[in-house]
Amino acid sequence: MNYIGSKQSLLPFLEKTILNVCGNDISEFVFCDLFAGTGTVGHYFKPKVKQVISNDLEFYSFVLNRNYIGNSRAIDSFKLLEQLRGVKGVEGFIYQNYAEGGTANRLYFSAENGKKIDAIRQQIEAWKTAEKISDDVYFFLLASLLESADKVANTASVYGAYLKKLKTSAQKKLELKLAEFAETNQDNLVFQKDANQLINDISGDILYLDPPYNARQYGANYHLLNTIAHYKPFTPKGKTGLPEYNKSDYSSKPKVAEAFEELIKNADFKHIFLSYNNEGLLPPEQLREILERYGSYDLATTKYNRFKADKTENRNHKASSVVEYLHVLTK
Repeated sequence: MNYIGSKQSLLPFLEKTILNVCGNDISEFVFCDLFAGTGTVGHYFKPKVKQVISNDLEFYSFVLNRNYIGNSRAIDSFKLLEQLRGVKGVEGFIYQNYAEGGTANRLYFSAENGKKIDAIRQQIEAWKTAEKISDDVYFFLLASLLESADKVANTASVYGAYLKKLKTSAQKKLELKLAEFAETNQDNLVFQKDANQLINDISGDILYLDPPYNARQYGANYHLLNTIAHYKPFTPKGKTGLPEYNKSDYSSKPKVAEAFEELIKNADFKHIFLSYNNEGLLPPEQLREILERYGSYDLATTKYNRFKADKTENRNHKASSVVEYLHVLTK
């Protein structure tokens, strides 16, 4: 998925830094990804550690991580996927409120794809209600739908707004593809909780932190994924059809320093790695001051290309690349 703050391209940098600090063998370590997003980091480290703890406040993220981190045993899904791929589209909540031809006249999806999303989502829920599928299968199928729907969304990568005309990828028919996960012998933990509350109830060896770094709220930018995942009726607000959404203290300049202080203080983990970039609400110097109060501090940096959710020629950004700071704390 195209995702703000995705660490996909930074995984080699993260792994190298973590192994330099923790040693080359982390196979008996408990690894926690506290702001998991799409689960890229947790999924990468899943086969390398003893256990993964994954958390994010957004429900679409919980669905993805419940599949990628929570599922570890093979799922026989061929017949189910064939049935879902064959369902006939219906004029449901997504079509009416977020698709071409719907009553709300929002262009997040083509008419055909909006109807298809509704039909697949309703069938998954019907199987779950009738107890024909397990929780593992339920979240596997939901994750597959979310990722497949995202590929045909008529947006500039985030759902804060839709495009005025259907772009080429949005005109393609939705193709339901497997959200394949790594098969292991682990019993991992997946939560949907406020990070500063959950930190009081968990412990481990490596705590990886990738919180929001600016004022953008993920609940707004990815609201439609939450809507598909929840699939509960509500009255969409405004031109973009927003629901009520979570607001993070890490995206609030008056609250972010206190939130960091509380989190680090209460973290029962030996090694803490905090991803942040040079455009964050808190400058590196202030983060360092907070972290140094709780142990031995170090810093690793790397440059990477800026996330682009709009056309390059329309951007007013000062630089095409940003610096990723990986703050390292040994408590």
